[in-house]
Amino acid sequence: MLKKNLRRKYLDLRSSLDSSQSSSKSIAIANAVLQMPIWNNEYFHIFLPIEQKHEIDTEGIISIFLGLDKNVIVPKIISDTLLEHYLLTDNTKFTTNHLNIPEPVDGITIEPKKLDVVFIPLLAFDKTGNRIGYGKGYYDRFLNECRSDIIKIGLSFFEAENKIEDIEPTDIPLDFCITPYKTYSF
Repeated sequence: MLKKNLRRKYLDLRSSLDSSQSSSKSIAIANAVLQMPIWNNEYFHIFLPIEQKHEIDTEGIISIFLGLDKNVIVPKIISDTLLEHYLLTDNTKFTTNHLNIPEPVDGITIEPKKLDVVFIPLLAFDKTGNRIGYGKGYYDRFLNECRSDIIKIGLSFFEAENKIEDIEPTDIPLDFCITPYKTYSF
């Protein structure tokens, strides 16, 4: 299936989830994170959800990281093409940007090369680890700035599609994708 059709399909599917379904699926995903082979790492980058787009609530995952004294890094959009990355601390203040994404106002910036694990938002993914987001390319550009051994983990309420047909050379595939029912390894 083509990206544009998948975007429409999965935005509709996410919109059809009520808050109870979304919450229970987010908790299942957070619990599955505990089983991942990532706990020897220190720097974990994770997105903050856009509530209006019914994204996975990452608060449970963030709580796990903080409880294990891991460094949690959150993104901030600084231009039409770039993200900046901030260490989450007790003093971090948030605002909502023009895309309704919560992001830090300021704080300690962390260079992408320092990151060990990145949790990536997505709309859909396929059985070979290709993913699609909203089409702006923020994460593909960001992942190009990271070390080649960074662990890339997608989070999805839904299972894998067979194949995303119009993958571009600039699209960076996932290493894993966690759903409420299964963890895919690519």
